[in-house]
Amino acid sequence: MRSIAVINQKGGVGKTTSSVNLAAALSEAGRKVCLLDLDPQAHASLHLGISAVDGEASMYEVLCGSASLQQARRQINDRLSVVPSNLDLAAAELELAGEVGREMILRDRMQEEDADFDYLILDCPPSLGVLTVNALVAVNEVFLPLQPHFLALHGLSKLLRTIEVVSRRLNSGLRLSGVMLCMYDSNTRLAAEVSTDIDEFFQASRGGRAFFGQAKFFDTRIRRNIRLAEAPSFGKSIFQYAPQSNGSTDYQALADEVLAQEACGESTTQLAAA
Repeated sequence: MRSIAVINQKGGVGKTTSSVNLAAALSEAGRKVCLLDLDPQAHASLHLGISAVDGEASMYEVLCGSASLQQARRQINDRLSVVPSNLDLAAAELELAGEVGREMILRDRMQEEDADFDYLILDCPPSLGVLTVNALVAVNEVFLPLQPHFLALHGLSKLLRTIEVVSRRLNSGLRLSGVMLCMYDSNTRLAAEVSTDIDEFFQASRGGRAFFGQAKFFDTRIRRNIRLAEAPSFGKSIFQYAPQSNGSTDYQALADEVLAQEACGESTTQLAAA
């Protein structure tokens, strides 16, 4: 099983859109996928038409120990499920602050999970707080979505340092294994220039940093597409909402690259190694 956290401390870069539609694309390819919504804004849950209401278990109850992942999980279809979030999760940052081993709570919950998934995909909040650190401790891989503009590298060094510290101190199996460009406009020179800059940044930074030595800068560019922006309001993935759109084509191509990593054995495959 591959466990992947999709993170970026900068909002508006396509993180949730990528989490949801990559999960949907992998399920369309025949893989059994569970999406974990760790963002108190609950956009990933809403994107799939799920709303966690009072009296129903959510990610908040999972982290606070009053529900298991199985109890909180909602089925979208035969191969795709989601553990939803809601605004209560914002309180978890404060409530868990005094807990011993608070960074490992989600890892422990995931190790109790007995369902047989091919992929666990975690949509993280746009911050580097307790929730994101929990995700980094619990998974084996990190995917990093970036937007192709000159601010794309702003704060990236801090994010990479956080991943590296978690890898060194709390989760020796953690690796940055994928970098994706979202909201790409192929008609602008800026997008191509920033794409080159990002590639050169990772090439130059790779030496001596084992946690992203094998990171793949995905060839697929997720193009700007109005259908991707419309799909969440209908509670559907891009494959349900507009299967013939560029957004559908791009996320299917991205899923193919992720599956190619699996076929090549480039990823860590056992959650128990976390």
